[in-house]
Amino acid sequence: MMYWMRNFWRPEDGAVTVDWVVLTGALVGLGIAVRFTLEPAMTTQSGSLNRQLSTDMIKTEFQGGEQPAQQ
Repeated sequence: MMYWMRNFWRPEDGAVTVDWVVLTGALVGLGIAVRFTLEPAMTTQSGSLNRQLSTDMIKTEFQGGEQPAQQ
């Protein structure tokens, strides 16, 4: 019985796969946590930027100054 238990616990063929699954799951969880943490601030800033850009006037001509030389 001891021989069977020793042989059962010794192989580590799938240990690397389990490590990668755990590591990948932790990284995905961290990414989701960061997203939900930053979402309110990003929404506020993008709304402010949208309001600013929609109210600004874009000037397409120079005002004042010298006229370009005509040839």
